[in-house]
Parts: sequence; C-alpha cells; structure tokens
Amino acid sequence: MFVLFIALGSFMAAGMACSGGSATNGTTSPANTSASTPAPSTPAPSAPKSIAGDYDASGTNVDGGGAYKANLTVTPRDDVYQFSWNSAGKAYDGVGVMTDNAVAVSYTDGANGKGCGVVLYKIGPNGSLEGKSGYWGVNSAESEKATRTSGTDLEGKYDITGTNTDGKDYKGSLEVKKSGDGYTFLWNAGESFEGFGIKTGDKVAVGFGGRQCAFVSYDAKPDGTLDGKWGGQGSKSFGTEVAKKK
Repeated sequence: MFVLFIALGSFMAAGMACSGGSATNGTTSPANTSASTPAPSTPAPSAPKSIAGDYDASGTNVDGGGAYKANLTVTPRDDVYQFSWNSAGKAYDGVGVMTDNAVAVSYTDGANGKGCGVVLYKIGPNGSLEGKSGYWGVNSAESEKATRTSGTDLEGKYDITGTNTDGKDYKGSLEVKKSGDGYTFLWNAGESFEGFGIKTGDKVAVGFGGRQCAFVSYDAKPDGTLDGKWGGQGSKSFGTEVAKKK
C-alpha cells in the first residue's frame, strides 16, 4: 500500500421438507416418501455488524513490491468509516463505506484523506449498478444508481441518478473502461471526474479524488478479519492486505 504513495509523490433460506397425505373414503394414505426432499441450504456467513476497532495489518505492495506491516484503526463516522493506518512511522488516512460483507475505502498519505472519495457498487442481474459513496470529512453517504445503456459485463456507458450528501438529487452519465487488472470510471454530472477500482464478485470498489487517492476493496469475514486488495491509478497489478482485529 505504501510504496505506491511514495512513488506517486506520497495514495444469507432454509429449504422446506415436503410431507403430506390425502384422504379417500375416510382412509388416510401415508406420506409420499418417494418424493425427493430438498436438503436445507446453508446460509451464507454473515458480515460483522461493525468493523470499527484496532487491527494488525500486513500485506504486499502493488506491482510486485515488497511486504509491509501496519497498525490500522477503523472509526465509525455515522454513515461512513474513517480508516487510519500507520506503517513504519508514516500515516495514511481515508474514508470507507460498507454494503453486505464488502467494504470499499479511498485513502491517501498524511494525517487526513481530504479530497478523497469512494463508491461501492453492487451489480444487479441486469447489469445496473447500485452505489453507496463516501467523502473524507463528510459523515453522510451518497446514493447512486447507474443504468447501463451500452456495453457488456462491467464495461460500457450508463445513465446515472443519485442523491448527494446534502440530500439534493442529481443525474448524469458514467463510462466504465477496463484498465489493466482494474477499471477506470469516468463520471459527468455537471462536472467531470475520474476514478479507478476493482471488481470482486458482484461488487465494485472505486476510489476517486485524483492520482493521490488509492482504494482498498475488503471482504469482511465473520470473525472480523478484513481481507483486501488495493491499488490506484497507474498500478499495473494490485497489492494485498489482511487486517486482523487486536
């Protein structure tokens, strides 16, 4: 995580068993035991209710860089989370949002992540994107829906509508392009801005705010561990990070 910023210039249904019988001329027939009975399904592991706390983090840097260790503190800020790392005496700070068991963070180096933002999209069956966004220093989240108008898979063009952190509605357009192991996001909603992120399953984590802002895409495990990949604009391959609660 940290080599990148030096290089940039300091970034859950149980199945129901079937049984029954029918009555004819007052005689009750036995249950139809020949019918197959579906086995109960196993609920997916649930995410922790809160990811707040102190963690020991370790990982690998982007583009085949070396390993690192860090202390991580996750602080709840109403609708979002503040992420603060310290590694070898250097501070990094950012903003995170959570949907289901997925967490997306955007951060940069220094004592605050001013200027950085993050969006966590959930991909619908029809290819639409339902997003939750956070901005460093703002405790409320933003919502957005992107409806694809062209393209396949994640790539393509979208019409977007949303409600910003002030409660005001907006609309615009979004274009998503494959870029190395990740995707470039180009929004236009009165003003243009760019982000870069990663697709994991049916979620997409995108960081924005300039090249100084990188992103992390975490999977929040039932035991509280955060298992993630991270990177930024210009990175050719992603780094990894595992953060375990102290």
